Order: sequence, then structure tokens, then C-alpha cells
Amino acid sequence: MTVAVETGTWQLDTGASTVGLKHRTMWGLVTVKGAFASVVGAGEVGPDGSASGTLNLDVTSLDTKNAKRDAHLRSADFFDAENHPEITYAVRAAELRDGDTVHVSGRLTVRGISRPHTLTAQVTQVDGDAITLAAEFTVDREEFGLGWNQMGMMRGLTTVTATLRFTRTVA
Repeated sequence: MTVAVETGTWQLDTGASTVGLKHRTMWGLVTVKGAFASVVGAGEVGPDGSASGTLNLDVTSLDTKNAKRDAHLRSADFFDAENHPEITYAVRAAELRDGDTVHVSGRLTVRGISRPHTLTAQVTQVDGDAITLAAEFTVDREEFGLGWNQMGMMRGLTTVTATLRFTRTVA
């Protein structure tokens, strides 16, 4: 990528982007997987290569293919969607390293609790009008007040997988 390709305002292509999660439960015997149906975002890359942006996930759009579990995840035991309807990742900086690797620094906000969070993404496709990034990273749910853990069933970290396609916004 060159600065000329990167510079500008970019909008998340919601139809070509996905964000999912997986977490081991039932004492590590079962992996629960889900995906957010509503993901929106935008970003801007300055002429100096600086980057910023925001990605928002609608908590109520999380689908694990189990309606009862989804309702519980939206409840105050977990995401508390009534009071905190979105999960937000605010990008503070993104630095291209080693060809196709992007080091991203930002703040992750879940349940109204914000924490610094860095991740590594891969550029999987790029052209003059679009860029696609793929990332997989872990989150400690207890850092965000998601401590519900009946009989110790839920251990370890939650894995988040994202494929995000951004298209250039024409002024």
C-alpha cells in the first residue's frame, strides 16, 4: 500500500464484513460460536499515514444459533444490552509493518467499560477503492464486567475473529 492509496475517508462495507466470537464453556467441553449481524464503522487515513476510526457492534445482533442463550447473553449477566447496546472499538493508530501486517492500537468498550487494546491485522486485499483486513485476537471478558460464571463453567479468553472491508468514501 502507498500513502496515496491509504489517504482519505473509508466506510465499512457491512455486506462484506463479519465479526464473530467463540468461547469455550461447559468446563471446556463445548465451544460457543456467534456472529454479530450488525457491524458499522468508518475510518480516516491522513496524508502523513496516521489512521483513526471506529467500529460498532450492535449487541442485540449477536446470534449463536440458540435463542435462549442469545437472550441470556443480552441480559445484565453478560452484555446488558438494555443499558449498553453497543460494543465499540475506537482506533487511535494503525501502523503498516512487514508488508501486509497492521499493528492497531485503540480502546475497546464493552458494557460501558473501556480498556486499551492492541491487535494485529493482516491486509488480505487492497486496491485503490477498497481494503480488507482480517484479525483474530483474544479478550478477557472479566475485564469488561462479564464475570457471570455459574459453577465455573466458563474459563479462559474469548476469541474474536473479524474480516473488515473498507471502501473509499467519495467526497
